Amino acid sequence: MIPAPFYIRHAVPQDISAMANLLNELFAIETDFHSDIAKQQRGLQMLMDSRNAALFVAESNANVIGMCSLQILISTAQGSKVGLIEDVIVTKEWRGKRVGRELLEAANSWGRTRGLTRLQLLADKTNQRALNFYQKVDWKTTQLMALRVLL
Repeated sequence: MIPAPFYIRHAVPQDISAMANLLNELFAIETDFHSDIAKQQRGLQMLMDSRNAALFVAESNANVIGMCSLQILISTAQGSKVGLIEDVIVTKEWRGKRVGRELLEAANSWGRTRGLTRLQLLADKTNQRALNFYQKVDWKTTQLMALRVLL
């Protein structure tokens, strides 16, 4: 059976509910985050309203099947703008069908056109499937470790 076609586009306000549901699926995998639909919707709206961020969705048959966000940061190491990719998630039915790869390529392209010199992301160290995917699409691990404090 030939899979339905999908395409990547910038998210619009009508996508927020579907993206919040995807985040619920993502946070079920990640051990550091917990789903709170109201918080996720608020965060997605903030990203959508920001000039320094982009939200991409993958769509098939009028359904959002994946998403990815990108935020611009300033790097002293690079001496330039860089991007932080978050919230890469593809629904289970669409994993392994190039959706994640195309979402990341959309983010790469958006970043290049804005002069970003590096993209980075965090991945749950226990999510081996995601780590294998990132390695397959040429993302490199670093010696850095993420730390945080909640304010």
